[in-house]
Amino acid sequence: MLFSFCMLGFIDDRGKILGGDNHSGLSARAKFTIQWILGGLVASFLFASGEFDTKFYLPFLKNEILDLSYFAILFWTLVLVSASNAVNLTDGLDGLATIPSIFALVTLGVFVYLMGNAVYSSYLLLPKFIGLGEMVILITAMIGALMGFLWYNCYPAEVFMGDSGSLSIGAFIGYLGIITKNEVLLVLIGFVFVMETASVILQVGSFKTRKKRIFLMAPLHHHFEIKGWNENKIIIRFWMIALLANLIALAEIKLR
Repeated sequence: MLFSFCMLGFIDDRGKILGGDNHSGLSARAKFTIQWILGGLVASFLFASGEFDTKFYLPFLKNEILDLSYFAILFWTLVLVSASNAVNLTDGLDGLATIPSIFALVTLGVFVYLMGNAVYSSYLLLPKFIGLGEMVILITAMIGALMGFLWYNCYPAEVFMGDSGSLSIGAFIGYLGIITKNEVLLVLIGFVFVMETASVILQVGSFKTRKKRIFLMAPLHHHFEIKGWNENKIIIRFWMIALLANLIALAEIKLR
């Protein structure tokens, strides 16, 4: 999954670099279609593996709400595509997407470890999946990679994430949300990404229906840029929001 979403981003990035502008890569329709195909393949594999149940959980409730059955494939695909695009939209300022991604991975890593442990998962009333704890190795590797990347990506950036990084990282966060049964809690875990995505949806919807803009510019970080906020101020405040949201998400482990 990481490789396929990264390659999709790479094809888009390569087209933009060779073409000399942001319109030279894949079209939005083509990229979105391929994301759905890749997400559908991953979701179908998860479903076919039989290792993860298809039950649907809500945050702060200890029991499942319903069994999605075959609809889980569609729901999981939606989660993967949404998370992938959300991180992609957020990647607009130096380091803006990196730290919220690290916070999200830390939070999901805690869930992964606890749910893969028979004692902790039983005590905390979390769903238990054998072998899930092994994902902690990949999660910590990703966090380390992002920390190394941030060394050169912090303001003023020397390297950029591009679609190669943002699409794959977003899909990975969505994948972790699925295997920990935290699809809905991803709204809190990736709250900054949700804010950015919601601002784009609201802006486009408002302009198409009312011919009026809600924000000066979307995604949301550009709105504050136009209002005159310093880039570092926007980045650090968004980081603070991401940290607080993830602390609330972690509290869900005990408040069930």
